[in-house]
Amino acid sequence: MSNPLSHKILVVEDDPKISDLLLNYLHANGYEGTAYYDGLKALQYVKEQTPDAIIMDWMLPGLDGIQLCKEIREFSDVPILMLTARIDELDRLLGLDTGADDYVCKPFAPREVIARIRALLRRSEGKVKTNIKPWVIDEPSSRISWNGEWLPLTRIEFMMLRLLLSRPGRVFSRNHLLNSIHESQKDISDRAIDTHIKNIRKKLQTLDSQNECISSVYGLGYRFDYP
Repeated sequence: MSNPLSHKILVVEDDPKISDLLLNYLHANGYEGTAYYDGLKALQYVKEQTPDAIIMDWMLPGLDGIQLCKEIREFSDVPILMLTARIDELDRLLGLDTGADDYVCKPFAPREVIARIRALLRRSEGKVKTNIKPWVIDEPSSRISWNGEWLPLTRIEFMMLRLLLSRPGRVFSRNHLLNSIHESQKDISDRAIDTHIKNIRKKLQTLDSQNECISSVYGLGYRFDYP
């Protein structure tokens, strides 16, 4: 793994005490940290400086964390860790569906934030360094191949796996997966998503017995990681 000194981490937090605390821990762990207190100014920084990861508060002046996340996702896949005091499950899933990669509730342990950022950077590096993907998506035919063989997917399974493959390392909530199944939503409950994921896993393992790329993230949803 690359030296942390090469990583630029942006902290977007309007509470100076929390911002300074995070910067101190980032610097102590060898990361280069920069802080902004305003969402609009942070957005401009991301466009100009391309940080390696972002620690972002939910409630921000200028542009709140949810809208800022949406704006960034229009042009960047930079890993985003959301910080918030709002612990309601719907709020948590909204943050992830907006494009955040992970989520930490306030009050938090700074060491946990550092560990989460480290994990997000590892996933991001894995994505960049993987030159050959084991899958191919044939959009017109609604097919996906794995290591050169076509997976026997149903239409619903194809749409769900396509979404997971679109952002390796990102957690997708059941609701987000459900919304990706456009014409079939009325026939599927969110719990049925679990069954479809189970079937997709089985079909992947039929072609690749060691395949454990789709992970269940407790309380959040599902994530695909590079093999």
